[in-house]
Amino acid sequence: MNPPRPPLPLILVRAAVVLLVAVALAVTLWRGLDERGAALAFGLLIAVGELARWSGAEERESAPLGAAGALAYALLGENGGQPTHHGVLQVVAVVVAASLLGCVPHVAKGHGPTIDHLTRRVLTVTFAAVCFQPLYNQGRLKEWAGEGPLYAVLVVALLVLTALWDAVLAAAMAHARTRWPFGPLLRDELRGTLGIGSAVCATGAVMALAVAVAGLWALPVFSLPLLLTQLSFRRYAAVRTTYRQTIASLARATEIAGYTPAGHARRVAALSRAVGRELGLSEPQLTVLEYAALMHDIGQLSLVDPVPAGATAALAPDDQRRIALLGGAVVRQTGVDAEVAVVVERQADPYRDQPVSARIVRAVNAYEEKAREAGPGGPLKALEELRLGTARDYQPEVVESLARVLARTGGTAREPLG
Repeated sequence: MNPPRPPLPLILVRAAVVLLVAVALAVTLWRGLDERGAALAFGLLIAVGELARWSGAEERESAPLGAAGALAYALLGENGGQPTHHGVLQVVAVVVAASLLGCVPHVAKGHGPTIDHLTRRVLTVTFAAVCFQPLYNQGRLKEWAGEGPLYAVLVVALLVLTALWDAVLAAAMAHARTRWPFGPLLRDELRGTLGIGSAVCATGAVMALAVAVAGLWALPVFSLPLLLTQLSFRRYAAVRTTYRQTIASLARATEIAGYTPAGHARRVAALSRAVGRELGLSEPQLTVLEYAALMHDIGQLSLVDPVPAGATAALAPDDQRRIALLGGAVVRQTGVDAEVAVVVERQADPYRDQPVSARIVRAVNAYEEKAREAGPGGPLKALEELRLGTARDYQPEVVESLARVLARTGGTAREPLG
């Protein structure tokens, strides 16, 4: 099956980046490299950062060392007290060449995505270089800030602007690709910037300022802490992935025991997460929502006689509540976050008394069960039944959000699960 075609805005952005890279490489090859030692040193640092990048991680920046090195090169004004003369196009050419070199092993292993990663890297570095290099080469920065503390403050301020630009760019690209609301995407990107993003910016600034004074020998010294941080984040991401896979395995217990149809929990989790995105939930809220959706039927394991096809939405309210409370008790014993247990416990409550995540899981679970039972035309019939139940059982906003997600995805959610 062919992958879906990227939306037109994303195609145009990629085309613009390809044109920019082609011009930068052509001009650099024609003129030759200025300050070859600095270009090779920063190129090596960026390549090593890309090689150490972890694929499939959920962090906003999967190659922080490469990003810091690229930003430092874009903001490099002096090398050991001597002014540099490389411009914006050479910065782009060196960053792209080094990033492509570092991405080769990841591409060979089939890991990605690489295109959007490089697109974002090129546009972010170009923004930083355009803000800094022309002003430095024309002597304006020294006129304004001199060579003291004010110069360092100016470099940090440019990095802050670059971080904001990167967050807006990442949110815009995700919005173009998925059509999720831009505001919540930007909020999550800005929150992520306060984490590893701040470390990347700080390291980039320190590298540029240290090389200006001490020369290229400062690069390995000041890149080592971020490299160690990157390795620590890699281990953390691996632990979190294992944690999610463990929860997914626990959720399959109801399928293995014959209480629910195969793949039901995973389908509900993927669709619930997509609806949560549509409603503007933050990343931590989406994680709780996903875990609760995966484990929403685990209370059925306490039943002597399985519910036919695992369809709890058709049961009496008291039976639904009993299964939900038993499920919450099981979740609490597994050591999963207490918020997940609360969402599982509150599924059978009137929606006005439920947290948002429980409203989503209840509506999506009912839709999945009703659509499966109705046969041909099941999705439309299931949505109509949910709309008829908005007086008490299902929040109207959740149902309409579910309808929009189904219309946009053709009836299937594309949220990645661990």
